[in-house]
This record gives sequence, C-alpha cells and structure tokens, in this order.
Amino acid sequence: MIFLGHVFFLVFMMNRIDAKFNELRKARKKAFIAFITAGDPDLQVTEDLALAFETAGVDILEIGVPFSDPMADGPIIQAASFRALQKGVTLKKILSTVKKIRESSQIPIALMSYYNPIFHFGIEKFILAAKEAGVDGLVIPDLPVEEAADLSRYAKGAGIATIFFLAPTTARERMPAIVKAATGFIYFVSVAGVTGAKKAVPSDIMRQIRLARTMTKKPICVGFGVSTSEQVKAMGRISDGVIVGSAIVKEIEKNVGQKDMIGRVARFVRHLAAVL
Repeated sequence: MIFLGHVFFLVFMMNRIDAKFNELRKARKKAFIAFITAGDPDLQVTEDLALAFETAGVDILEIGVPFSDPMADGPIIQAASFRALQKGVTLKKILSTVKKIRESSQIPIALMSYYNPIFHFGIEKFILAAKEAGVDGLVIPDLPVEEAADLSRYAKGAGIATIFFLAPTTARERMPAIVKAATGFIYFVSVAGVTGAKKAVPSDIMRQIRLARTMTKKPICVGFGVSTSEQVKAMGRISDGVIVGSAIVKEIEKNVGQKDMIGRVARFVRHLAAVL
C-alpha cells in the first residue's frame, strides 16, 4: 500500500528486498549486503558505487545517513559520517541520490539512519519522500521496536520494510516482538558493541540464531564485525545473508583520489560477495 495524507492505497508490486530474498531462496543462495556511507567522499561516488556494486554481486545495498552522533558505529563509519557532514550531505540530498540510482538500477536499497534526522524531517513526510525516491527498507539502530509503531505503520502503508535488530544482549522475552515487527529481514548483530572490522567473529551466535529461527521464518542476516571473506563465508553458513560495512568504507577511504577508485572498491566487494 501507499498513502497520501491519511488515505491508503493498495500497491501490488512486491518490495524489492522481499523479491530478492525470494529469488535467492529459490536459487539456494545467501544475500550479500554492502554498506556505504552516503556522501563519502561525495554523493556522485555514492551513486557510482551503487551501480558498480549491482554488477559486483551485491544483493542489497545499505546506505548510511551521516549523523553527528552515530552511537552504533565504530571509528571507521564515524569518520565517514563526519566527512560527509562536512560536505553538506543531508537526508534530502540522499533521497535525491537514491532517485538518481533508480534511473539505472533496481538494486534493493535500505537506508540506515538514526531516528533524529527522520523525526526532524517529519515521519509521514519522510516515508512519502522515501517511497517516491525508491527506498525499499529502513534500518534505525536507535529506535526500539516498542517505540516504532508510528514509523512502522507509515512504512507498511508505503511498502517499505522496517528492519529491526537482534543482538547477543537481546532478552529472550523481547525477541518475539522484534521478529514479529521486522519486515524485509532481521538484522542480527554478531557482537556486543559498535560496528567495525574484527579479527574474529564470535562462534557462539549459531545458538542465538537457532533460537530466533524457532520464532520466525523471516530472513536473518548477520552484520557488525564481519570484514573478511572467511568471516562472510562462515556467517553465510548459519544465516540468510551477511552484511559488510566498515571494511568497505575503509576500502573507499583508502582509494579516494585513485583514478580507478570505483573499480578498485567494486573488485574488493566482488571478492567478498563471491564466497556466498
């Protein structure tokens, strides 16, 4: 459904994220989800990377909205957000970039944003603008499911997925409400802490993912701390998809100014995605 004001209309096109997981399930494959920070180093590069990633094996693109206080992010993504904010990147400009990407690509796109920029934009206004731009899902790290009713209602009306988190610290009694509210996929945080490349991913998360699977059939994707092809492969064995962020953001930073920057980063991503 989509809505105008307070009126809802049925929309029969399947959300791109749902369609992608259906396609992968039939092919017995796992999703590779790549994260980049919008506007780092600039919004044109964000657009170019999105198009390059689609041919490099990325199944879903997560675009981070830079924010001044990114509490869930480690130093690599914090620095990327700071650089983007210094360039004057705003939520409105990011939505315009997504709209440009949609002129050439149908890659599923989820925005990762803290709640403050969305709240100040206006929840209903933002959902309408996101739908018009071609956004497929929302990841909001600082919005707990207990406080997400309004946003979830508007997002559902627009056919936009609301992706909620499960973490090693999630109490068992909260898990049913989280998996019930989540649409698109469930974001399973592999480590207690912030984003960032880790040398090793904890091995005990298999038990926690199995517990989540007793409560839902929705896709469960693992992120936070996944940075190498070996880790991607290991997490792919126990989940429906793997999310890599900091390692890609670091690769972007390393190649800024290089003549073939887009190609270099795309090759790095292709290497990670190939193991799935």
